[in-house]
Amino acid sequence: VQLVESGGGSVQAGGSLRLSCVASGETHMRYCLAWFRQAPGKEREGIAGVDSDGSISYADSVKGRFTISRDRAENMILLQANSLNAEDTAMYYCAIRTDLHCGNFTATRFGFWGQGTQVTVS
Repeated sequence: VQLVESGGGSVQAGGSLRLSCVASGETHMRYCLAWFRQAPGKEREGIAGVDSDGSISYADSVKGRFTISRDRAENMILLQANSLNAEDTAMYYCAIRTDLHCGNFTATRFGFWGQGTQVTVS
């Protein structure tokens, strides 16, 4: 599986971004799909995930502002990020866990990662 993110950039506080992740190869789109982020000096944080059955979960830090979705036809994992603030500045990664459920976003349980896309909010 190869994952490639795009859509990051610089935005003013209160703005929005739409992040995309395209999966190729043996895509595993039927499994848990998730977005993580990592700010400088901080641990990687799972922020949104969609289970095999479509159940969605969010970290408290993004709940109500971010929306995760998947497009199986296009092999894409999407993240709509609204009402961005400086604390959202980080490298954002999409990831796949070959399990039906995302669980509690333990990063070591995700076997496939993209290279990341930078989001900077000023």
